Amino acid sequence: MYNYLWLIPIMPLIGCIVNGLLGKKFIKNEKAIGAIATLAVFSSFLLSVKYFFQLLGDPVKTHQQVVFSWMSVGDLQIDWGFLFDPLTAIMLLVVTGVGSLIHLYSIGYMHGDPGYYRFFSYLNLFVFAMLMLVTGNNAMVMFVGWEGVGLCSYLLIGFYIDKKSAGDAAKKAFVVNRIGDFGFLLGVFLLFWTLGSEHGVWTLNFVDLAHHGHVLGFGGTVVTIVTLCFFLGATGKSAQIPLYTWLPDAMEGPTPVSALIHAATMVTAGVYMIGRMNVLFAMSPTTMMTVAIVGAMTAIFAASIGFAQNDIKRVLAYSTVSQLGYMFMAMGVGAFTAGIFHLMTHAFFKACLFLGSGSVIHSMHHALHHAHLDDDAQDMRNMGGLRKKMPITFITFAVSCLAISGVPGLSAFFSKDEILWWTFGSTRGMWYVWAIGAVAAGMTAFYMFRCLYMTFYGKEKTDARAKDHIHESPLVITIPLMVLGLLAVVGGYIGVPAILGGSNHIHHFLEPVFGHASEIYHIGIKEAMHHNHALEYGLMALSIAIAFLGIAVASVMYLMKPELPAKFTKMFPKFHRLVFNKWYIDELYDAIVVNPVKAFGTFCWRGFDVKVIDGVVNGVAKLVGLCSAGLRHTQTGLFHNYALAMVLGMVVMVAVFVLR
Repeated sequence: MYNYLWLIPIMPLIGCIVNGLLGKKFIKNEKAIGAIATLAVFSSFLLSVKYFFQLLGDPVKTHQQVVFSWMSVGDLQIDWGFLFDPLTAIMLLVVTGVGSLIHLYSIGYMHGDPGYYRFFSYLNLFVFAMLMLVTGNNAMVMFVGWEGVGLCSYLLIGFYIDKKSAGDAAKKAFVVNRIGDFGFLLGVFLLFWTLGSEHGVWTLNFVDLAHHGHVLGFGGTVVTIVTLCFFLGATGKSAQIPLYTWLPDAMEGPTPVSALIHAATMVTAGVYMIGRMNVLFAMSPTTMMTVAIVGAMTAIFAASIGFAQNDIKRVLAYSTVSQLGYMFMAMGVGAFTAGIFHLMTHAFFKACLFLGSGSVIHSMHHALHHAHLDDDAQDMRNMGGLRKKMPITFITFAVSCLAISGVPGLSAFFSKDEILWWTFGSTRGMWYVWAIGAVAAGMTAFYMFRCLYMTFYGKEKTDARAKDHIHESPLVITIPLMVLGLLAVVGGYIGVPAILGGSNHIHHFLEPVFGHASEIYHIGIKEAMHHNHALEYGLMALSIAIAFLGIAVASVMYLMKPELPAKFTKMFPKFHRLVFNKWYIDELYDAIVVNPVKAFGTFCWRGFDVKVIDGVVNGVAKLVGLCSAGLRHTQTGLFHNYALAMVLGMVVMVAVFVLR
């Protein structure tokens, strides 16, 4: 029934190869290149939809397809195989569905770029790597995709090869992720060796781990270390404290890249990995508490930085870091379904927000270029009043702002509210995690509406010479915006909870993946709160009130009384500078990690390598040279010198013979 599962990741790889090898010299035409790349991903989406509906009517919810034996060394037997279950199905629909829309959008956004063919080749490769990550049936195949998305992020963030800041951002993303990847590999090695040497289970297959992982022992030291190692990998890929600093800098890449990284691919990998290994994580309360606390701290910390950013893409970047914090909160309190649910709804509204910002930047750049101005096209202080000139972009952006703020009826309301309920009422929940999450929700509403008002409302701040050139983007850009805007509205209705009259379809759909761990390790809503509808309604109302408070404050400061932000900055200049400079975390990392490592590297190079290693090698060479220089005088080519040497030699030999 699922014989062609391998085609889902292969189609984008074919698109990558065709455009990469033939795009520049043979295809050349932009529309053809864009069509090949987009159709490659869209075909994967269609096949994913087919298998999704097939799975709905299939009583067996877990299927594996082994393509070939990959590694066979002693007890290490690794197959190159694919896994298809409800979790895989949802991830495939998100990656290929949102990815297809981003590819379509890119056809218009990247028009005229000299690296057009290269961009689409990289973009297809990115989707291929993510699809390998989510379809792999074991940790090693997942790791291939895991490293693949890291490579593609480097290629796409640094796409503008003549721009130094883009190259620096690409290197930063690559290096920071290597730290997390070291943790992932360490977890894989330790898990494989412990299961095999102590329990005779030599496997890294996810289905086998779900059935045999319990032999590590609930709350044991080994399972805690293993899951913490995997969590370190997740903090790198999904930009959590302390490895989040690469993601905001990733805005140096083209806007479609930002949308793909933030909505459908790379940053969701860490959340997915924890969900896939939910049995192992459920066995370690210590690790789950760590995941929840790190997620909560990341959510509120990143939200605070969003308050003072003026680059529209950086505001959205910190928003992504914060929303990922929510997903980790969910995973940490055992709300695995809620975490994946929020991953899905976040993909809709965040892709819409990034593509909307790209539509604005595209129009602003065009207008500023036409007027021969050097203003920053991404700075919201140069925008304002764009809603009349860009109505489709404005409406879709506004809808997504309402969704991410948790306004009732829109997608994120259902997923975010479920996360908050679980953080408060779960057997693994903590009230202070709920409090941090609720406050972060209000902060999110504030800075997102600040972004909306600064961009689309108020007076037009664009130079008079450029105003007339600002207009709505073409259909190839606005169609993906409209589709994603619609999904940002209706995408949450597959998870309407029973308290609101729904049946939470996504919870039942994912039950075969997460239900086993939750049942065995008693993860769920506490019995005392299970039927306490008054408390649940009260917490829901409170979170809604906090969100509307954030919107109201933003409305007062940036719509009704736009002079207030300047007054606030003047009253608290040090605090504003602290937030504007991202709490100086990058500078702190430079001081305590980067610069000492560079200094140590310089010492190893100049002090040890040059003076010791090279000194020894060069010293030996110099000694040989000196000896040679002395000995060469014995070879003069003059007969009388050789005769004298022979006589002296004979005298020495006679003297030695006599002295004996």
